[in-house]
This record gives sequence, structure tokens and C-alpha cells, in this order.
Amino acid sequence: MKENVLDVLMYLFETYVDAEEEPEADQSELRDELSRAGFGGSEIDRALDWLDGLTNDHEGCSYNPQTAHGTRIYNNIETERLNAACRGFITYLEQIGILSPPQREILIDRLLALDTPDIDVEQIKWVVLMVLFSQPGQEVAYARMEDLVFDEGEMAVH
Repeated sequence: MKENVLDVLMYLFETYVDAEEEPEADQSELRDELSRAGFGGSEIDRALDWLDGLTNDHEGCSYNPQTAHGTRIYNNIETERLNAACRGFITYLEQIGILSPPQREILIDRLLALDTPDIDVEQIKWVVLMVLFSQPGQEVAYARMEDLVFDEGEMAVH
């Protein structure tokens, strides 16, 4: 049996990202498919809740023009869960134009919602892909991020 929510999310993402058809709208059918794939009920429930959080209306987050060029200060909970390498990678993605400030906030929200004690840069890459994929008009950023995820060479974060 698979262990965590990110495994379920990655399975769904890899299954449906290049598929011609949309994922099952009926959560019951989707649950059955995930069960057949070997995922446990609690992981499936948590993954579907996580996806609901990804598609929630994030328009309520408002940013003034200074926010776009400001520095993100992480609170204690965020620094506990996202080590310096994670925070640096998120900043890097923002600096190279893959993430906007609102997308960064969605990413941080969804990373913390994973409820995993150890979040690493590899996990962040996959969650960034999911965030970008869920938003219209992000094809270029998604393609750039996909190159980073599937790049065989070592990437240096500055």
C-alpha cells in the first residue's frame, strides 16, 4: 500500500496530465480507481481534500504593487516545515519568473497542507507543477518548471 498523500497526488497528476480526457468528475469513481492502484482510503481522502484546496478560489489574496518586489518573510510554522533549501528554491522560482507572489502563497499553503514532516526540494518541484497546471494561462511557466523537474543534471540554487 502506498504511504502518503503526495504519492496519491503524483499518481493522479502523472495519470491525467497528458490524458486527452479530464479526470473523473465523480469522486466515487476516482476513489475506486485510486483504491485499485493500491492507495489506502485515508490517503485518498486527504489527497482529494488537498486537491479541493488547490482549486479553491485564491482570488481573495490581494497584493499591492510593492508585494511583487518584496521579500517573503516566513513565520515559525513555515520555517519549521520548509528548511532553508526549500525556502531558497521557492525564492529562486519566483526570481526566474516561474512563480508569481500569489502562486508562491498557493504553493506554500499546499506544501503545508501535505501534513508531511519532511518537505524537500523534489516534493516542491512536483507541487509547483500541480499549482501551475491548475491555473489557466500558465503554459510557459509550466513548461519551464517541467524542464527543471525532469532535468537530469544538477541544478544550482543561488
